[in-house]
Amino acid sequence: PEKATTTFCYQKGIEDYVNEIAGLDGLTPVVYCESTAMARDREDQPEYKVKMSAAFCFSNKNQLLEYYHNSSWLEHGGSPDRAVRTAFVNQIDAFLKAKSMYKKGESKITFADVQDCLIYVSSSFSTRTSYENQTKKAITNKGVAQVMTEFLKHNLEVYFLEKPDEAQKLCQQVLINKQSREHAEKTRQSIKKTMVSQMDIANRVQKFVDCRTKDPARRELYIVEGDSAMGAVKTSRDSEYQAIMPVRGKILNCLKADYDRIFKSDIITDLIKVLGCGVELGGKSKKDLATFNLENLRFNKVVICTDADVDGYQIRTLILTMIYRLVPTLIKEGYVYIAESPLYEINTKARTYFAYTEPEKASILSRIGEKEKYTIQRSKGLGENDPEMMWLTTMNPESRRLIKVEPEDAERTAAVFDLLLGDNLAGRKEHIAEHGAEYLDELDLS
Repeated sequence: PEKATTTFCYQKGIEDYVNEIAGLDGLTPVVYCESTAMARDREDQPEYKVKMSAAFCFSNKNQLLEYYHNSSWLEHGGSPDRAVRTAFVNQIDAFLKAKSMYKKGESKITFADVQDCLIYVSSSFSTRTSYENQTKKAITNKGVAQVMTEFLKHNLEVYFLEKPDEAQKLCQQVLINKQSREHAEKTRQSIKKTMVSQMDIANRVQKFVDCRTKDPARRELYIVEGDSAMGAVKTSRDSEYQAIMPVRGKILNCLKADYDRIFKSDIITDLIKVLGCGVELGGKSKKDLATFNLENLRFNKVVICTDADVDGYQIRTLILTMIYRLVPTLIKEGYVYIAESPLYEINTKARTYFAYTEPEKASILSRIGEKEKYTIQRSKGLGENDPEMMWLTTMNPESRRLIKVEPEDAERTAAVFDLLLGDNLAGRKEHIAEHGAEYLDELDLS
């Protein structure tokens, strides 16, 4: 069967076309104008004739810009588009100024404000045409742009003089469009600023390495000490959901230091930025950190990861004490963990064992017995571990050992820490006298 075809006929050409697009809800009636002019693209080129016609109206519901030249649709416009932009902005801006419709200090309208309520179709012909490229979607004739601009300016000026009520109505709508656009832009910038402050932490916290997922329920923050440990954790982590924050600078004894000194510490300011809980350091009271808003917390786990030696334990205690004093809500709600690192690596021909405590080492050795040869090595610092071992023992949720820090654990840690490093000299002396002998075998004396 033959394909059915439908032919459309507009008795008044583009005027009827614009009327159809506007429908019954037009803000203003359709204006039609036509003219002929001579144009020249350059001084060294000949003049040519340009025939122009345009139909336009203003509407709150529809908008359209269409340009035809020599009966061909110009998808990208070119010269006719430049003419429309210049003429409409120029004449509407002049009317707004003349009628004192701008507020004091208000910015000038743009074509985006006009286009938001404009239905405009033009059809032009010229005996000399320059197309932008082979696709012929835009013309570049400088002469066409000049004569069409003057043609539109003149007709808009006459229209505004003859129909002042319509001019007032459409210019008021353009002004509303401008104010709406500016309000939307301010809102967008405000939201963008908020999002950047929450998410673009990597640019503001030195050496912080974020993870890819934005889902707070999956994200984990590993707090590590030193560049070497940072490198080991970075190469062994799952970058999808595990982020790393290194300890920078000296960690303060947060039980003794005053708040002003605490907030000059790198690790404190870094941690607050990374957690993303909306805490402002310039707030009325820095102690307000203790009850910060968990709704904006960017991580489901905060994992303290240090070496399995005396120095590592001290750093762990300092970090834990810092969190306990500044953001105890994290501990109270169960977000803080300690990553256990193995003390010993025991290798046999068949497999590798990791012992996290002395009793575990003894248990593994008794299972191996004398039937197999084995080597035993005191665990190195985190920075010396290979990525596979690091992932297996410290990072992999299936095999790692995380100790969840309970409020009473943190409180007891803080109390002991305060006793050993605080100002209670008599209490410390009494504690050493009572318990010092228990640690004689662990002293490193030479």
